[in-house]
Amino acid sequence: MIPRHLTLKNFFSYQAASLNFQGLHTACICGANGAGKSSLLEAMTWAIWGKSRAGTEDDLIHTGAKEVRVDFTFSIGGSTYRVIRSRPRGRSGELQFQIQTEGEQFRTLNAKGIRATQDLITETIKLDYQTFINSAYVRQGHADEFMLAKPNERKQVLTKLLKLEEYDRLADRAKDAAKGFKAQQELLDSQQEPRAARLQNQQALTAQRDHLAAQLRQLQRGQATDQAQLETLKRENLERDRLTEQEQWQQNRLASLDQDQARRRQTEAKVLKTLGELNQLLENRQGILANYQQLQQWRTEEAELTNRATADHRARSQQQEILNALGNARNQIHLNQRTTETELNRALRERQDLAPLLAEAPIIEERCRELADCRRQLQDLDQRQQQVAPWENRANQLRLEIAQVESRHTAQREQLAREQQELTAKKQAGANLRQEFLAKVEELENLERQQTYQARLESKLNAQALRQRELTAQHQAIQESLADLEQKWQFLQQPGANCPLCDRPLGESDRAHVLTKNQTSQTTQQEELWRIQTEITDAQRQQADLKTELAALAQELGKRDQQLQEVNKLEHRLERLAEISERIWEIDRELTHLDQALHAGQYAEDLQQELIQLTEQIQQLNYDDKTHSLLRSQERNLRWAETKASRLEDGRQRQATLNEQIPQLQARLTAYQQELKDLEATSDLAQQLATINETIAHLGYDADAHQKLRHRIRDHQQWELAHRDLNVAEAQKPGLEAELQQINGQLALGEEERAGVLAALAHVRETMATVPDYRAQIAELTTTIDHRQTQLAQCQREAGAIEAQIEHLAALAAEYAENETQLAQLKQQHRIYNELAKAFGKNGIQALMIENVLPQLEAETNHTLSRLTGNQLHVQFLTQKAGKQAKAKQAPKMIDTLDILIADAQGTRPYETYSGGEAFRINFSIRLALAKLLAQRSGAALQMLIIDEGFGTQDGEGCDRLVAAINAIASDFACILAVTHMPQFKEAFQHRIEVHKTNQGSHLVLSS
Repeated sequence: MIPRHLTLKNFFSYQAASLNFQGLHTACICGANGAGKSSLLEAMTWAIWGKSRAGTEDDLIHTGAKEVRVDFTFSIGGSTYRVIRSRPRGRSGELQFQIQTEGEQFRTLNAKGIRATQDLITETIKLDYQTFINSAYVRQGHADEFMLAKPNERKQVLTKLLKLEEYDRLADRAKDAAKGFKAQQELLDSQQEPRAARLQNQQALTAQRDHLAAQLRQLQRGQATDQAQLETLKRENLERDRLTEQEQWQQNRLASLDQDQARRRQTEAKVLKTLGELNQLLENRQGILANYQQLQQWRTEEAELTNRATADHRARSQQQEILNALGNARNQIHLNQRTTETELNRALRERQDLAPLLAEAPIIEERCRELADCRRQLQDLDQRQQQVAPWENRANQLRLEIAQVESRHTAQREQLAREQQELTAKKQAGANLRQEFLAKVEELENLERQQTYQARLESKLNAQALRQRELTAQHQAIQESLADLEQKWQFLQQPGANCPLCDRPLGESDRAHVLTKNQTSQTTQQEELWRIQTEITDAQRQQADLKTELAALAQELGKRDQQLQEVNKLEHRLERLAEISERIWEIDRELTHLDQALHAGQYAEDLQQELIQLTEQIQQLNYDDKTHSLLRSQERNLRWAETKASRLEDGRQRQATLNEQIPQLQARLTAYQQELKDLEATSDLAQQLATINETIAHLGYDADAHQKLRHRIRDHQQWELAHRDLNVAEAQKPGLEAELQQINGQLALGEEERAGVLAALAHVRETMATVPDYRAQIAELTTTIDHRQTQLAQCQREAGAIEAQIEHLAALAAEYAENETQLAQLKQQHRIYNELAKAFGKNGIQALMIENVLPQLEAETNHTLSRLTGNQLHVQFLTQKAGKQAKAKQAPKMIDTLDILIADAQGTRPYETYSGGEAFRINFSIRLALAKLLAQRSGAALQMLIIDEGFGTQDGEGCDRLVAAINAIASDFACILAVTHMPQFKEAFQHRIEVHKTNQGSHLVLSS
């Protein structure tokens, strides 16, 4: 990634800034502490990944601003891209990702949503934020992050930098899979045990099945014998069965004949009863006929009365219609009379009401003349007002604009006064902030000195541990030598022992000499052993003291990060206080200017001059608004005369009309009275009514008599029913007599047939007495066969159940074998995933990858370090070292570590023993090597290098070598940016980006 252009708006201390990277190969970003140097680099990371040192994204926004925006253009692989990220305060932001086309225009590449667009950017540049800050961006305070870790923790830091945590996740997944296969294996094992127990019953079930098969065969043989005997008895009993069937048939026939005879006798009784009822009805024939004739006569009379009732109803309907017509005509005449009377009364009242108005005619005419004169004067004043109105409107508008300008100045002054009061309160609240900042800085410097002292203590602890291991080895060697001397002593005590060296016989004097020499050696080595033991004890005590002191230092140094954060916060607050002081001075100056302008009226001067000119023009026109208003009031007061004049003219015309209408209305009332008299006496309706009344009287219809006749007919309806029953009886009697005769004949035939059936039944019974009866034997055999059939069914059920169990056991055996195969597979999978968990673990692939990476890291580090130190320093990484011996005569156990040894002209010693400039050069070399390594692993070319501070530890020669090293590696990068506040360092760069902080925010100046 090669930067091309960066534009900032309201980002941290920047209000607006733009930086063009074209032509910048190696450049220095310089400026005072807190000026905003690191903010430029933070802007790049925030634009691309949305990451920065701010706690929340609202903290990025410049104080007092509402929105932050960063526009960053860069190149990768020959293509130019632009990322635009913005965020309003308190709301979600926006992200634009664009690519430059051939026409140097930018085309949007956005995906759906900010997260998807962010993933597209990361995929395009092949670097995520963590890889970038650990490779291309050497952040302030993080250059020695890898080096400051303890030797046994450096592998973990390197694992994180190389992103090997994925293998930890794979190892966890492999462990989980192995646990799953183990659980399945245990589950199958628990299921196999009951299956094996059940398979042991297979032989017992087979024997039980064979026993049941034999029992079934025996029962089947007995069942066959009894079944044959039963068939023989049934054949011999066939004749008796036939006779039994004939007897049953004759009995059924006899019962059927008895039922038929009974039914015939019931029918005979019903016919006799009906004939009796008919004969009784026929005996009353004369009375029924007389009653029927009387009923018919009453119905004839009722029909005649019905006709008369219809005619009477029709006549009365016509009578009512005529009466209604007479009433309507009478009502219409009365309505016309009332209407005419109303009109006459209204005309008389109206003529009377017009008299006062007509009496005021002279006054009304005089006031109309005054109204005309007033209107002529108003017309003249209206013309003047039309000329004055635009001028007055403009004058009012000018007065309003002048007042608005004054209000704005007043509001601005009040706002500035409030802001000044708030800023003054903040300034007073932070009065002791600088002393607090200096105290915190001093505490932080003390912690850094303690950190250096901690490194020296750790070096001493390592030296004591190494000394203890050497003394322990000497102690072990002396113990072995003493054991050898003791063995020789015991050997020489034996009579006739030869020399242990040359194996020749020894004389007494020689033996005494050898024993004396052996004893002297034992004494000397024993003293040496005690001395070494004393030194070992002393070394252990010193190590314990050092560890105690280191633990106390570690607890104290644990506050360093918090202290550093507090110092940064206080520094930021001090910068803010400086901005507040500058702003208070600006407000004082603005308030003085506003007070002078408001007091002297020196605002909106062009508007005030225009207002004076308009006022003079209005005065020259001599227009009096009060006179105009008085005339308008007088005109409104005289408008009644105009209205009354109109009413007076209408009254005169109305009076003439009323004088003509009143006589006509009086004549119309007289005509209506005569018309009413004619309607009652001589009209057509009166004559029609008289004719209808005569017709009703002639009909003489009596409604009460008609109703009584209807009730009489309804009360004697049974006479008609009796007449109908008489006719039915006369028709039915011959048929019933014939039916009775037929029934008597059928009864006689039935009795004859019954006698024949009784004779046949007696003959069958006599024949049955001569035939043998086997029914008892057949019943006994049938019972035996049924009982045995039950036993057979029971045995078959038991045999079927046992057979089913045997089949189930066969399936269970197959399942058992299949589960055994599955168990073997699960055990194999469990072993495989256990091996994978070990392979993905810390001591597997991760250790192998680190072992493969370290040589490359070491070579790249030494390549850069040789440039920085003039080939004076050389780095070596050690991944294992010897541990303590568990027992004597055993090889020391090797433990994992990541020690960094530095070779110089004086020899080889640990990295922790270096400090100051040399430590920074070593850190820088390792950091640069890590950057290249991480960039290569991510698939991206490391084209840009950013070094943020860290040069303050270098002396003049160290700075020269560091600049020389940067220039030496410049060909490896397309752009190198170094951030510093040291004047002697920034002068070494041809291009400088100088950052200055003002009251309006930070500003950039590019110089060469």
